[in-house]
Amino acid sequence: MRTRRRADKLTLATARLPASAMTDPVLYPCFLGPYGENDQLLESLVVEFLRDHVYWRRNLHPEDPPAIPTGANRRPDYIDFESRLRRELHLLSAALKRSVPFHSPRYLGHMVSDLLIPGLAAQMLALPYNPNNVSADAAPITIDLELKAGLQLAAMVGYPADPAAADCAFGHLTSGGTLANVQGLRLALALKAFPVALRAASVPLPGVPGDDWEAFNTGPAGATALYAAWCTWRDGLPARERVAWQRRVDAQRIETLGLVGFLERHKALSTPLVFAPATVHYSWSKGMKMLGLGRAQLKLVPGRAMRLDVDALEDALDDCLRHRQPVLMAVGVLGSTEFGTIDPLDRLADARARMQARGLGLSLHLDAAWGGYLAALFRDTDGRLRTQAEVGAGFRDFPRRKVHAAFAAIPRMDSITIDPHKLGHLPYGAGAFLCRDQRAIGLLAEDADYVFDGTPGSDYFQRHGQLGRYIPEGSKPGANAAAVYVTHKVLPLDHAHFGRLPAQGLLATEAFMEEARGFVARIAPLATALVPFTPDCNLVCLALNPRGNRDVARMNRFVRGLHRALRADATQPTQRGEYFGSMTTLRPDAMGASDTARVLHALELDGDALDDGSEDRDRIVILRHTLMNPFLLDAGPAGGGYIRGYFDHLERLVAAALATDARSACA
Repeated sequence: MRTRRRADKLTLATARLPASAMTDPVLYPCFLGPYGENDQLLESLVVEFLRDHVYWRRNLHPEDPPAIPTGANRRPDYIDFESRLRRELHLLSAALKRSVPFHSPRYLGHMVSDLLIPGLAAQMLALPYNPNNVSADAAPITIDLELKAGLQLAAMVGYPADPAAADCAFGHLTSGGTLANVQGLRLALALKAFPVALRAASVPLPGVPGDDWEAFNTGPAGATALYAAWCTWRDGLPARERVAWQRRVDAQRIETLGLVGFLERHKALSTPLVFAPATVHYSWSKGMKMLGLGRAQLKLVPGRAMRLDVDALEDALDDCLRHRQPVLMAVGVLGSTEFGTIDPLDRLADARARMQARGLGLSLHLDAAWGGYLAALFRDTDGRLRTQAEVGAGFRDFPRRKVHAAFAAIPRMDSITIDPHKLGHLPYGAGAFLCRDQRAIGLLAEDADYVFDGTPGSDYFQRHGQLGRYIPEGSKPGANAAAVYVTHKVLPLDHAHFGRLPAQGLLATEAFMEEARGFVARIAPLATALVPFTPDCNLVCLALNPRGNRDVARMNRFVRGLHRALRADATQPTQRGEYFGSMTTLRPDAMGASDTARVLHALELDGDALDDGSEDRDRIVILRHTLMNPFLLDAGPAGGGYIRGYFDHLERLVAAALATDARSACA
């Protein structure tokens, strides 16, 4: 009876909201739910397939006698073991109740939300089999699923995804976006250096460039074609000659010599640069260090409205060409970590084409760790790219023309990072790396006789089945691959299926922006508030400065105090938090001079408030909101909606913080 009354109350509360402000009913069976509404569905799946796994074990060789005696569970040591196990699991379960409630519509913080049941169930199902997706010998089923998941993602972004095609895309899973970005750097460096190695080895192959500078600037498409031609020529030789030529070329490769040794042999070349927008994730700094390129070679391009300034990038590339400074890569971002902004990828691709025509070759990598799954909204069920009007049906502002142009240009990128464990709503850690042309991935091959047996086959799945040859990891869980693949099969990556999930986040963003306007007006007597940069997707930042304050350090202390009240505190019961959020910062080097001046003026801060030499005066601390929970548009507390409830809560926090400041000043 109690459950029915609660359900009736929720139904009445939700009825007060317009139908357009409700969760898409198609998503009802997809998640365990904020209240665990789908517990019976998930429980039945887990129990069914655990039993199925047990039956598989019992029927593998039923003639084998049980290794554990039937009465073993009555032994004192067995009972003692079970007692200790249950105690530790109860303690763990109790401790985990203080975890961050990512599943709740009250959570608006980092890039994580509730998990999709298809992925959760598939991962649980696969875990007892414990496949290691490094070799087909260790994971004959889940490696196949991982390769298919890569093709699913490739089709979503517009890459060639027919495994029978020579230039089909290739993709694999990683632990997260960081490793996928590192993989992008690895592949770009291999492609850049390989034509130089062919030239140094004096391979008699048409198309090998005439000097080191030209070879180093062949560009990724040309280098891929050259590598494919080399493989064809080499494989047509008699066995002894084939081995000799392979050793000769390998001896000249950067992977053999290392960066220092390679550049020592090729004096006309220098360490290549990587250009990225100032909004780029810190993993790029990690990657530059890991590959020995050095953090100094990562050049951050100041943006315009937190998006890549392509004009500034092209000026920098032009300067590199004049000074014969090699460039490895330019990075575009599809959904920045802090602001959800999307770089003008079409203009980036055009700039690369112009530089390639002038003799400066470089790769393009798209860091779409956050926004990659938004591409499902742009893809029709037949694989066609949808028009701006088709995508925008049902939204007020999304997508702007420049955003649509960026998504249309994704196939022009050479490699891509996408995180299924972000907008894919799948368990950590499931990142993904894609490259546009599978032929290039052979440059990353590493062989080990005890892991990889024989030569790669001609079929796509046979050729890439020894996955460990190409990936950074030496072991990786096949259960993640099962989760990603099954989720994409249940919810195909097009607008009519999976796309309905990120659509909820975009609708929530439009509702959030509307509520933010009301909040700004209501809070005006107490504080100046603004959204400093219009979001391109479902990440929104909010800046707040106490009314009359012109000191950035005081503003930062004030916002940090708000964040402390919004963050999950493991020392306190989770129920004490009404809403949960996160924070980030605005820095002048990321904003650029004009946006810095605009934001300072709007917040009524002194024009010289930011000081690079003073701690906590070199940035502006702001609140950050990720709007990806599929139930954010539900009625929420008292029927007013979760988003309205959040702003009411924030208004109370601001008033309380300022009252505390006033009392402290009078004391």
